Amino acid sequence: MPLFEIETDAHIIISWAADEQAAAAVVEEAYPGERVVRMTRRPRDTWVISKSALGITASRGDPCHTARECLAKASGDKLHAIRLYMHETGDDLDRARKVIESNMVMGW
Repeated sequence: MPLFEIETDAHIIISWAADEQAAAAVVEEAYPGERVVRMTRRPRDTWVISKSALGITASRGDPCHTARECLAKASGDKLHAIRLYMHETGDDLDRARKVIESNMVMGW
């Protein structure tokens, strides 16, 4: 079964589907009302995200680990966790917010 990259106004969804119609149905089921902006059938059955493209390098350490530690120390309080993350890493507010929020979504 092919792997599709489906972009909507608010999301990028990676999903296996039999064809483009089935891939569009995945979006309709998960995010009703969102329109498909772009759909690409991936040439292989895997998806790779470059850490360097996201600004994650070996010298910076694991931002997810640090974010989870900050969330644990803050007892899940997002604002406190963002402040702790900024203090621990030296990152700016925008980067700290993105890292903390993405880890909250993953269920820290």
